[in-house]
Amino acid sequence: MFNLKNLKIVKKLSSIKPRLKWLMFSQMQDYKVNSKYIDMICNDNDVKTDNDKLEELVRESLIREFTPEITKMKSYDFLVDAVVHNLKKKQLANFDKIQINEK
Repeated sequence: MFNLKNLKIVKKLSSIKPRLKWLMFSQMQDYKVNSKYIDMICNDNDVKTDNDKLEELVRESLIREFTPEITKMKSYDFLVDAVVHNLKKKQLANFDKIQINEK
């Protein structure tokens, strides 16, 4: 339906003088050219891959199932790698089964 609040906002914006509109537009364009704007839109700093997320989940579950001292063991990283490998292998096997069944 039609929203009256939006109509009020549009009417208020239409009453702004053209010079002020131009200043607002030019300031926005300057901001958009800035690298901060690009970083805000597509921030790559805290993007994790699916592999990193899976490894993090495996580490958390191992710590929960066993004791936190498991992280101090020499074979902890190998155990994490083995669990991640087995999960990926099962995922690929299931994916192959799905593709075979679709054909």
